[in-house]
Amino acid sequence: METTVADLRKEYSYQGLSESEAHPNPFHQFKTWFDQARNAQLPEPNAMTIATATLDGKPSARMVLLKDYDERGFVFYTNYASYKGQQLLQNPWGAIAFWWAELERQVRITGRVEKVSEAEADQYFNSRPKGSQLGAWASNQSQVVESREVLEQRLQQLKDEYENKAVLRPPHWGGFRVIPDEIEFWQGRPSRLHDRLLYRRGEDGSWQIQRLSP
Repeated sequence: METTVADLRKEYSYQGLSESEAHPNPFHQFKTWFDQARNAQLPEPNAMTIATATLDGKPSARMVLLKDYDERGFVFYTNYASYKGQQLLQNPWGAIAFWWAELERQVRITGRVEKVSEAEADQYFNSRPKGSQLGAWASNQSQVVESREVLEQRLQQLKDEYENKAVLRPPHWGGFRVIPDEIEFWQGRPSRLHDRLLYRRGEDGSWQIQRLSP
């Protein structure tokens, strides 16, 4: 008998997450989980969904890569003229989701969004492989392109132009920092009674932890 989509399910039983085990600071708790995902050699543990919305509330989501985080927030880089870049510049709120399937864990982050500094963007851009640097110039991200060949021709022209030159960061390319007001840690548990601990930032900057029903 053929298995239907509705029949697909997995029983989660890796481990739990209790209030006594969770660090009172969500950034420390994130570091613990992120380091465990890296140590487990998961493919691209820094892959995350970033959700944005237009001014009239039309949402969109896509995968990007986390490139930095600290107590200021979570950073990724993009073309500011892309769909997500334009949405964030017009409506500076976003939501992030990490899914580490092998560890049966999810992290959700919501908060306002701001551009990183020019110095931060330059520093990260300069650390990228030259091919990625040239790609940032070659691609008008999210815009219609006639063909793959046109894109590759642009890249080859740039390779020739910058063969023995340093590549400067394009003015339309940089980073965004999601400054969280809520961070939720989700651990899969048997019978769908998952552990969900929500950290909510208070007006004084402190964090309160609440357990959510699964």
